[in-house]
Amino acid sequence: MAGAASPSQAAPAGRTLNLALATSASVMCFWAWNSVATLGSFYTQNLHLNPATTGVLVAMPVFVGSLGRIVVGTLTDKYGGRAMFTFVLLATILPILLVALGGTINSFAVVLGAGLLLGVAGTVFAVGIPFVSAWYEAARRGFATGVFGAGMGGTALAAFLNPRLVAGIGYFPTHLLIAGLLAVMAALIWFLMKESPGWSRNNAPVLPKLADAARTPVTWKMCFLYAVVFGGFVSFATYLPTYLRDVYGFEPAGAGARTAGFALAAVLARPVGGVLADRVGPKPVVITSLAGVAVLGWVVNLQPDGEVPAGLTFVAMAAALGLGTGGVFAWVGVLAPQGKVGSISGVVSAAGGLGGYFPPLVMGATYDAATHSYSIGLLLLVVTALVAVAFTVFAVRGRAKAAVAAA
Repeated sequence: MAGAASPSQAAPAGRTLNLALATSASVMCFWAWNSVATLGSFYTQNLHLNPATTGVLVAMPVFVGSLGRIVVGTLTDKYGGRAMFTFVLLATILPILLVALGGTINSFAVVLGAGLLLGVAGTVFAVGIPFVSAWYEAARRGFATGVFGAGMGGTALAAFLNPRLVAGIGYFPTHLLIAGLLAVMAALIWFLMKESPGWSRNNAPVLPKLADAARTPVTWKMCFLYAVVFGGFVSFATYLPTYLRDVYGFEPAGAGARTAGFALAAVLARPVGGVLADRVGPKPVVITSLAGVAVLGWVVNLQPDGEVPAGLTFVAMAAALGLGTGGVFAWVGVLAPQGKVGSISGVVSAAGGLGGYFPPLVMGATYDAATHSYSIGLLLLVVTALVAVAFTVFAVRGRAKAAVAAA
């Protein structure tokens, strides 16, 4: 049963190290998971793709990673974080090598198929949430899940480093480097990571556990909210290089650097969202986040001119999304019954990933090449965020602090 030590007990020895290991594993998996998206311009040019086809290509890892979280979260309750982190890291190596092969021989089919398999890297989130939640008492789970969630900073590494590595050492060697780092990280996890003293194996069959999670009302409430905030982050992180190229005319390296800044802002904001949820409650944090997303989505649609206005707008959007992801999962870590954290986290994480799957497809399909405009996709984001604000205000109840929140 996944749980945490009583708040009155001393902090378990080694929990800081294990939180750091889990976060590092997440960074590495997010780097690999976004390896296709961050080289979208490379594939567009070398595989002769149109915007809609590029959107399909970059969304494939997101789709599989989202659905895979449901099963992986449940398996984490059974086998523990150490085994599942190691599995996810090792299982990501083959898809990365296949992506390297597909890009080298200029085969869209191979890159697309490898992208589907690469989705396994995205399941890491469903491993880490129950693992770190078991190490921390309820009053500090917002902090713990927020720090672990900062592992999505791997998207920043991918956006910043991948275009430069491809330009510096070549496309194939870049992917070999990523594969090698995945192997090193898997070894560190296997030899250094330990389960929380409060954790015990949950051997309940997978399908009944998922059905039980589906019957828990909080699961679906959190699914919707996380689909908006984390889905929004994934959408921007995967499609922003293409957006910056089409709207602002940036080259791959420049677009990658700015996408990395966006991802970094979201990464830094996520732990803040978790800590604020611990202190003032997740509900006001999530409402503030969603309201900010709605306003900033409208501003992005106006295409602010100039490096500073546009840059500040995207950084503010990233911060709003990051706060929301921290706030929502602080809610999940507290509200999920013991023994169900993995299964519920898996379902909610899947919803977040699926929330990031469809927007790139919509953006690619609705792009107006004549005016270089993505207005339809951005206005849909604004409407969705406003609906989510109303949903949070009227449909989700919560007390003052995350530790005693109710939904």
